[in-house]
Amino acid sequence: MTIERIRNCISDDLLATDQLILSRLSSDVLLINQIGQHIIHSGGKRVRPLVLLLAARACGYKGKEHHTLAAVIEFIHTSTLLHDDVVDEADTRRGKATANANWGNAASVLVGDFLYSRSFQMMVEPGILRVLDIMAEATNTIAAGEVLQLLNCNDPDTDETRYREVIYRKTAKLFEAATRLGAVLADTPQWEDALANYGKELGNAYQLIDDVLDYTANEIELGKSLGKDLSEGKPTLPLIYALQRATSEEQQLIRTAIEQGDDEHLAQITAIIRRTGAIEDTKAQALLASQAAINALSVLPDSPQKQALIDLAHLAVGRNS
Repeated sequence: MTIERIRNCISDDLLATDQLILSRLSSDVLLINQIGQHIIHSGGKRVRPLVLLLAARACGYKGKEHHTLAAVIEFIHTSTLLHDDVVDEADTRRGKATANANWGNAASVLVGDFLYSRSFQMMVEPGILRVLDIMAEATNTIAAGEVLQLLNCNDPDTDETRYREVIYRKTAKLFEAATRLGAVLADTPQWEDALANYGKELGNAYQLIDDVLDYTANEIELGKSLGKDLSEGKPTLPLIYALQRATSEEQQLIRTAIEQGDDEHLAQITAIIRRTGAIEDTKAQALLASQAAINALSVLPDSPQKQALIDLAHLAVGRNS
């Protein structure tokens, strides 16, 4: 199963969502249109709106409001990317120049704010208070996760517990909200927690593999330079495991690199990460999260959409970009 085949099983919903994204992105301010179009068309797989659409259909939803909420999820995700690239001083994403590289930090932050506020305009449209409750809590959690990550940056004493708290808040929380919304729209409260757990574990698996790929991927396929996390002083799980197992001399090399945000010794540190088994053990944690996501779906009736969610959990840990 490929992501394209998963998307094909819900192609009409995805097309409607894409059309809605483009129409609601529109503004009478030209710069908003330019930056919005740039980031929306930058090659993302739109996995987060995809899981919302699949979750809603897997719960038997027959309406169209899931298109609106899928667009909301994508706008929130896009706004966080714009802000992240400014914070990280990134100049490329998915192999293309970032918005801040093209238009500057101020424009990127402000257009990110526009997309964020547009998402709140849209999330009230279904007229379901529970939707607002879920999204208000999710966006607040994501913002706090950004601050937590900032505190962890350049801190080689960051442990696995602190790392996992960041990836839950920054990444998994939006997946969790997306899949929970599918059950809410379908008015199936008996499946709400199961789908939320699926989304959370899927998001964890995605981030764990992202952190592995930062040291193992093909740069062209990945769309960014390897070792980006190291150059930003981010102690991800491969680094945390390597620090626990390396020699004293190797530990000092890694600690200095994290403290200084320096990838000068990337090749040497990558070799340490591989030798200590940190890559394999991080992948193993991603596999556990993927299986937990699949297990969470056991309460749902069989359907093509449920199978697509299962296939997506398998793909999350088998990808190379």
